[in-house]
Amino acid sequence: MPLDFPREWYEFVDPDDDEHLISADLTWLLSRWNCVFGTPACHGIVAGRQSDGCCTHGAYLTDDDDREKLAAGVALLTRDDWELFDRGSGPDPLGDDGYLEEAEDLEGEPSLKTRLHDGACIFLNRPGFPAGQGCALHSMALRRGIEPLTVKPEVCWQLPMRREQDWVTRPDGSEILKTTLTEFDRRGWGEGGHDLDWYCSGSPEAHTGAKQVFESYRPELIELIGEAAYEVLAAACRRRNDLGLVAVHPATAAATSRRSTDIKYEQL
Repeated sequence: MPLDFPREWYEFVDPDDDEHLISADLTWLLSRWNCVFGTPACHGIVAGRQSDGCCTHGAYLTDDDDREKLAAGVALLTRDDWELFDRGSGPDPLGDDGYLEEAEDLEGEPSLKTRLHDGACIFLNRPGFPAGQGCALHSMALRRGIEPLTVKPEVCWQLPMRREQDWVTRPDGSEILKTTLTEFDRRGWGEGGHDLDWYCSGSPEAHTGAKQVFESYRPELIELIGEAAYEVLAAACRRRNDLGLVAVHPATAAATSRRSTDIKYEQL
């Protein structure tokens, strides 16, 4: 789908903090996007590596808290969880048999990221692994009954949700923290985002969820804006559903149209 299309926004003040304004992209939150990793609908971001999904380049860590959370998650992994356990579980995370490496981030600054092995993230279980393909941290969390966001790098559990935060000066000179929640589309990756072979947030093949994003991403949204603010946002989303969507995500619209056409052919 094209990157530019009409979006509807909803702004409200955080009920827990009157100096925090939240601006939410209802077009994205009311879309039917869902992760299709491991299915034929996921084509991968790099041509010829469909089974990698979005895990080809590894994950950049945001700060010390992100590194500590990842370390705690790695400590829970066993050989049954992680195909590359013996290659990444060494005593030094930055060592030859560790799971981190130093690299330049998207802005050219030194940063830590998950190490690559054989062309993809070291935490990626390849097809054929007994515990299943995909992120070892994610699948381990699901088996233990814990939220994946508690053990994965921040960029991994947020995607394709984008949160931006800026201090805004109002006309009266007062300042307020503004949080923007929207779709992390190709542009979110900078110039390189346009070179991705395929990207899920704009693909009708990934807009087939039984739930809308504001529901399926409830844990992540609570982590990003807090539970009280989430409840306000969820109520607004439900109200917009009742009233009718003003700006439907084009990928959701296309997916819905395809399903309607398929049903008609089946009936014939």
